[in-house]
Amino acid sequence: MTHQISVRRAHLDDLSAIVELRLALLREYSDHPLYGNLQPDVEDRAHDLYRAQLASSHDTIFVAEIGHRIIGVMRCVDTPSSPLFFPERYCYVSSVYVRPSERRKGVLRALLGAADRWCEEHGIAEMRLHNSATAAVAEQAWSALGFEVVEHVRRRPLPAAGVAHAATATPDAHPATR
Repeated sequence: MTHQISVRRAHLDDLSAIVELRLALLREYSDHPLYGNLQPDVEDRAHDLYRAQLASSHDTIFVAEIGHRIIGVMRCVDTPSSPLFFPERYCYVSSVYVRPSERRKGVLRALLGAADRWCEEHGIAEMRLHNSATAAVAEQAWSALGFEVVEHVRRRPLPAAGVAHAATATPDAHPATR
């Protein structure tokens, strides 16, 4: 029996599922230099962060469902560009995750379709995202969906004078993901 994938804007009642999926995404990258060094109270911090994102006028979080079970999540942020470049705004896509048992079934494509419509409604003509260079499957998926690599994020840890984890607890590569 095949179930239909539906995508909708998330609301506050979805917060627990969003936290679960977004932390699962981070935990899949436990060996990653940016995402692998989670705070001990990460769940509390995640609830606060994602609650604020759900309330933000610049963020939209989409959830994919089969029935009433949330199986995927994608965040879109209406992000200003540098005043020196076009476009003036773009959609920053972040925190995309599909439950492993639901991958390769069109969930990511359905989430991206919702993001496309959101961009059109908001007059946004470009999407950008970061994905881990260590994730070959993610590289292939995003390329197949029309995203091209246009830059690389580099990291250089600095010696920390008495600050625990300062060299490894680097914030996400893009301010829109904070």
